[in-house]
Amino acid sequence: MTAQIINGNELAKEIRKDIAERAAKLTAAGETPGLAVILVGDSPASMVYVLNKERACKANGIRSILEKYDASFTEAELLERIRVLNQDPTVHGILVQLPLPDHIDPRKVIEAIDPEKDMDCFSVVNTGLLMTGQPRIKPCTPHGVMKMLESINYPVRGAHAVIVGASNIVGKPMSMLLLQAGATITICNSKTRDLGYHTRLADILISATGQRNIIKADMVKPGAVVIDVGVERDENGKLWSDVDFPNVKEVAGYITPVPGGVGPMTITMLLSNAIEAAEKKLQSKQKQ
Repeated sequence: MTAQIINGNELAKEIRKDIAERAAKLTAAGETPGLAVILVGDSPASMVYVLNKERACKANGIRSILEKYDASFTEAELLERIRVLNQDPTVHGILVQLPLPDHIDPRKVIEAIDPEKDMDCFSVVNTGLLMTGQPRIKPCTPHGVMKMLESINYPVRGAHAVIVGASNIVGKPMSMLLLQAGATITICNSKTRDLGYHTRLADILISATGQRNIIKADMVKPGAVVIDVGVERDENGKLWSDVDFPNVKEVAGYITPVPGGVGPMTITMLLSNAIEAAEKKLQSKQKQ
């Protein structure tokens, strides 16, 4: 059995058509959606991510505000920029590209962003709303994964989902969205004993560790859906992922590729969050 590929590029294109239409309607109504992205430092990887986001915004009718600062930019200066953007009515979403230089506390920065403009859903307020089943904004990568499962009409309700990686960015919020969809959840981390025992039980296996080929074919239940989130680049710049794709695809029922899998969906759901924030702002204005 060879797995069916869940093509993130194609799915993202479909969703972005709807995003572009909604952006056009907002602009026509005088509420052009605006997304501000702040980059501090000169990390090549971060620059690529930021430019991809800027390109996607412009292609889909969202005003992109890119603010780039040297690594010497102070924490106080960054917090002041966030304060200004929080108060700017033309900015509907704010994203600070991580990681930040060592002298800046990322938690302090995240909590400084207005929760209504927190496009990553990283703040304590938004993670709390997510945990209680009332998300104002859904975290980009986990939301993208849910859309991928939806695209194959996978019956999440009652399924056993195993998540490898317990980060605040993917693992924990992913578990919340799956739980709310009716799945039974197991979260594995770096201290989990006999990882393969747990992964072989998964109907849905999501790996988000950034460890090259941590998921091998003998760790996958035949017919399972395998979602590969974690990526890393080696010293030669080659892209690697969590899943041993050539071998796992011979066991799984569905699998996401790298590149062209979860990555395009993450940026797409960021655009979707910006559109939703602008729509809420417009609705609020119309009620006044």
